[in-house]
Amino acid sequence: MDQHADPPTRDNNTDNNTTAESTDPPHRFTRKEILTLISVASVNFGSMICYSILGPFFPTEAVKKGASQTVVGLIFGCYAVSNLISSLILGKYIVQIGAKFMLIAGLFVSSCCTIIFGFLDRAPAGPIFISLCFIVRSLDAVGFGAATMSAFAITAQIFPNNVATVLGILEIFAGLGLILGPPLGGWLYQTFGYNVPFLSLGCLLLIMVPFNIYVLPSIEAVPSKDSFFRLLTHVKTILVCYVVFTLSAGVGFLDATLSLFAINRFGLSNGYVGLIMLGLPLVYILASPLIGYFTDKYPATRITFLVTGGIAATIGFCLLGPAPFLHIQSQLWLLVVMLGLIGLSLAISVIPIFPELISCAQTFYGPIVGGIIVQQLSFEWAAVVQGALAFLGAFLIFMYSLCQRTKRQRVQENNQQADERTPLL
Repeated sequence: MDQHADPPTRDNNTDNNTTAESTDPPHRFTRKEILTLISVASVNFGSMICYSILGPFFPTEAVKKGASQTVVGLIFGCYAVSNLISSLILGKYIVQIGAKFMLIAGLFVSSCCTIIFGFLDRAPAGPIFISLCFIVRSLDAVGFGAATMSAFAITAQIFPNNVATVLGILEIFAGLGLILGPPLGGWLYQTFGYNVPFLSLGCLLLIMVPFNIYVLPSIEAVPSKDSFFRLLTHVKTILVCYVVFTLSAGVGFLDATLSLFAINRFGLSNGYVGLIMLGLPLVYILASPLIGYFTDKYPATRITFLVTGGIAATIGFCLLGPAPFLHIQSQLWLLVVMLGLIGLSLAISVIPIFPELISCAQTFYGPIVGGIIVQQLSFEWAAVVQGALAFLGAFLIFMYSLCQRTKRQRVQENNQQADERTPLL
């Protein structure tokens, strides 16, 4: 998100405002708003389907090329590192570059990198293959980060009063990309080999470049006087960022490790692995618009959703393996159900966050540390670590909200006592 673009207008007392309910009547979208929705939806869909096709088969292919589980996690993790660094740099200059140009340029770079990634199987195994994976994956992350950052900046500017509702709608298309990516990628890989998944979807993303040039309206960003780093000094901002950190770490962990675990534990093919990975995005796509509308209408429920989402993620990750200390036998149906629960936890945690920060975060921790833990210990214990991180986030958010509520009650009591001591004349 652009640190220089003006955020939606909010009252200074954010915590007190969240206790009020929105009573603004729904309005019909204008032509500009509709075109913006179409454009951003196409970016969400195209980017996420190209991102998610790797999950079912790339870890297996990388192991064949001499990469260890840790290196596979690093390849997935470098995507988020590059995304983070490029977002901070590009976000500083989005006003000068222009949100529309940055979005289109990001799409073009991401599409080219996806196509190039489809030819990496011809690279020699070992260091050359691994190095090329890091380079192409990092450049892809820069393009993807530029496109999505511009898309969210445009969304926040066009829909300042309905951010959660609109993002809930847009997440349907991001969820569709996540849903179609794994099974489509697994099927194309099984049927046509390594190249076709990347070539076909890269070309699809390339087609969206002229489409967005025509559809997306030109939007001017206004520089802001406030500092992004000043925002990070707020306790609530840090806690919410930690929640996003844990959730995105969990998703990155699953991208890097789930397919190998399912193949080794249940003897599944790459195509079936893609199908079981539908559980997470399918639930996410169904729940996102409802939660977005509900949290826009009842802002006071956002903290409750954050805490509930953290607890749900904890349960989901602990039962995903399942955790060794639970002494429960691993079952395929249980794995699918827990993926669905994790998808629900993402929806009820992530969607309410956007109106609070108007930002999106990804982390390199999940795939990197997840790959290391899986290699040293097991998938089950790595999932427990992700669940523990999610529980810690839910606990911290709950304690913060409890402290804020107590503080407000004390202020109200002091005001009442002051009013009682004030003479009538």
